[in-house]
Amino acid sequence: MIGRSKLWKLAAGAYAFINLAGLAFAWAMREEMHAMLHLFLLLVGVAGYVGWRLARRGAPPQEDHLPRAELAEQRIEYLQQSIDAMALELERVGEAQRFSD
Repeated sequence: MIGRSKLWKLAAGAYAFINLAGLAFAWAMREEMHAMLHLFLLLVGVAGYVGWRLARRGAPPQEDHLPRAELAEQRIEYLQQSIDAMALELERVGEAQRFSD
């Protein structure tokens, strides 16, 4: 199975190739606006990639993160606590409504 990062790299490469080829084709057909659009899209893609790489540079290493199973267990526990709190509040609202009638 191909990893997620490999798929993103493949997609980024295809994006760059398509825009580079589109730029060359539009320039050859003397369509300046079309060529400038492909150039703009190519530059946005490069800027996004550079920004992503710079943002990842400051990220903590992956070893410091909790394992996925433990993280999922924490999320489920948080959801259970939230649902219990909502049920308690709903019961209080119902009691208050019965008392007011």
